[in-house]
Amino acid sequence: MLQCIFLLSDSGEVMLEKQLTGHWVDRAICSWFWDQSIAQGDSFKHLPVIASPTHYLFQVNREGVTFLACTQVEMPPLMAIEFLCRVADVLSEYLGGLNEDLIKDNFVIAYELLDEMIDNGFPLTTEPNILREMIAPPNIVSKVLSVVTGNTSNMSNTLPGATGSCVPWRKTDLKHSSNEVYVDLVEEMDATINRDGVLVKCEICGEVQVNSHLSGLPDLTLSFANTSILNDVRFHPCVRLRPWESNQILSFVPPDGQFKLMSYRIKKLKSTPIYVKPQITSDSGTCRISLLVGMRNDPGKTIDDINVQFQLPPRVLSADLTSNYGTVNILSNKTCTWSIGRMPKDKTPSMTGTLVLETGVERLHVFPTFLVAFKIMGVALSGLKIEKLDFKNLPTRPYKGFRALTRAGQYEVRS
Repeated sequence: MLQCIFLLSDSGEVMLEKQLTGHWVDRAICSWFWDQSIAQGDSFKHLPVIASPTHYLFQVNREGVTFLACTQVEMPPLMAIEFLCRVADVLSEYLGGLNEDLIKDNFVIAYELLDEMIDNGFPLTTEPNILREMIAPPNIVSKVLSVVTGNTSNMSNTLPGATGSCVPWRKTDLKHSSNEVYVDLVEEMDATINRDGVLVKCEICGEVQVNSHLSGLPDLTLSFANTSILNDVRFHPCVRLRPWESNQILSFVPPDGQFKLMSYRIKKLKSTPIYVKPQITSDSGTCRISLLVGMRNDPGKTIDDINVQFQLPPRVLSADLTSNYGTVNILSNKTCTWSIGRMPKDKTPSMTGTLVLETGVERLHVFPTFLVAFKIMGVALSGLKIEKLDFKNLPTRPYKGFRALTRAGQYEVRS
């Protein structure tokens, strides 16, 4: 049972406070938390559960906003962390982003959402579809009306019908002129390559995203061709667990609109679609750098939005970098970005140049780490494939579409 929730800005200011039970939690706990955060640095901000002298604290950080929950009683920590993540997701969806200004400008809506999402310290209504029926998202018309009438509340006077349903994530009596559903496989590749070019780690974190516009109460079944490669699967509450445990089939009644049906991880991949080969030599106060980017394994689709970024070492005074393809930009904070775009077929993109070191520094001892970004439309590099999507309880056959996208996540090449 949570006793209080605070929303803190990146300067430690309490932007929102929500007391959840009769036990009052003093704001002094936020001062203690922020003092510890300053004293211990970033390592403290990465701790999801913190034991203070008086309370257990749970924290989630999103876009410079800290969601802090407090309790003095025993409770499952994952429930508190998951709830804070859900609050952050709902606020981001409602406000079109998440930062200090947006929360302050829409304080009433944020407070009303917390009122509906948690009751007496226990999560209650967390489905975005139901919340949108209860609390209208902010828009220009509602802001003008609130100024004219003085009524700042967006609360509905009627309770959504789905709150008493066995499928609370879906509105009742939905009707669409055209029934359609789209399924997207979105994957991010995380890879670490050492200075010898050896692949140290390579894994994929993926999501099955669904955009559903179906009338009535449809029942969908989604199956994959090769579920044995999946690890660490996580499902939307609409998924029935028994069909997955027995036959690895996703059976569900979908929410209306966009939602994340499932997330997964695939570990220990053996190869990457592109290679990045840095060569750095330094002596006599200068450093020569050469960087090659090419295709290692052809994914069968075009590789787009290739970007290589690295931070120049602190002992570098100036840099002169050129490339035979794409553009090179060096910012004032010594961040270098090489934008390649689409992988060319007739040449291998390369970047070369010279770095001038500070006076008295003969050789470079700290070498940069290269962060690589790319995007491949139309293919899931993990090998996961959708086999079929079946429908029940629909009067007409709907249109269905499938897409796949792979992009780079934490893709690092060390030099």
